[in-house]
Amino acid sequence: MTVPPELADIPRLSAWLDAHVPELGDGPLVVEQLHGGTSNVILTLNRGGRDMVLRRPPAVPPPGSEKGVLREARVLSALGGTDVPHPYCHGSCADPGVIGAPFYVMERVEGWAAELRDGKIYNRPPFDRAPSEYGIAYALVDGLVALANVDYKAVGLEGFGKVEGFLERQVDRWEGQLRSYAERYGYAYREIPGFTYARDWLRANIPDDFRPGIIHGDVGTPNALFAFDRPARLAALIDWELSTIGDPLIDLAWFTNKLRDEDRPDDIDPYALYPIANFPTRQELARFYAAGTGRDLSHFDYYCVLALYKGGCILEYKVAQSAAGVLSPETGRFFDRLVTSNFAKAEQLCRKAG
Repeated sequence: MTVPPELADIPRLSAWLDAHVPELGDGPLVVEQLHGGTSNVILTLNRGGRDMVLRRPPAVPPPGSEKGVLREARVLSALGGTDVPHPYCHGSCADPGVIGAPFYVMERVEGWAAELRDGKIYNRPPFDRAPSEYGIAYALVDGLVALANVDYKAVGLEGFGKVEGFLERQVDRWEGQLRSYAERYGYAYREIPGFTYARDWLRANIPDDFRPGIIHGDVGTPNALFAFDRPARLAALIDWELSTIGDPLIDLAWFTNKLRDEDRPDDIDPYALYPIANFPTRQELARFYAAGTGRDLSHFDYYCVLALYKGGCILEYKVAQSAAGVLSPETGRFFDRLVTSNFAKAEQLCRKAG
């Protein structure tokens, strides 16, 4: 795909690469657009050898995206030398004078990512069916185990997130975001069944064994690259723009909160994104994670409730946008089902946990 000149000034970028990423080569620079989204643009770079990838905000960046790109570069650089599968960061640039925005350059990892289509996540064959599909979840959680075992201070990420009072801040933070949609989109704030119960339960049941670590922030198979050969193996976790320092158990809960419960293995959520009939239960994955990290998961239900609550609060903005006419009524109804399902399941988990 042709790259618009506002996304990459070839002469300036070539000069910067000469100075900072000589391993790319010294031939004529060929730049192609691999992906262009609302939050980040991904370009491929080639100078006669292997491709590399440049990640930058779009030409008209949304609020915070420039800072987010540099945060991604920082965490990827910090992970170099660890066991966490990730793209190696070759260099970053905070100077918008080079190509019009901050950016970083990373390796191009070979692998496949799951695709989100029509409200469902689809895996590449043969990982779209049993028995190969079963290993996908374990492969992803294996990456989360490696991430949880990283000493964030030792790799230079002290100060990357506010650790003090992390769990205590979560409920109010996401409720505040939920309530902000009324003013931002001009829609009437609504009382969602299960929201108040989950909010109050979370405030009353904060675990006292908080162990800070690196959080990816948006864990899912579309944000991961898997090896093409079997068995399932994680090649890299990607899209680190929401990473911070907090409680890594939130990542595990975020990924597993829509999977089957081993107490009701035949109870499959009709709105689940994942092909969960061929996935392990959330408890199986929790035990696998606990064995790999040594973390106590006796409060895992708390994190599952928090992940459902957080997801419901975030996704309500799609309902608000639909009400404001930004998105179609059909899209609004789809996300309304997801939001109400999240809070209903959150309340159910709260009542089960007591």
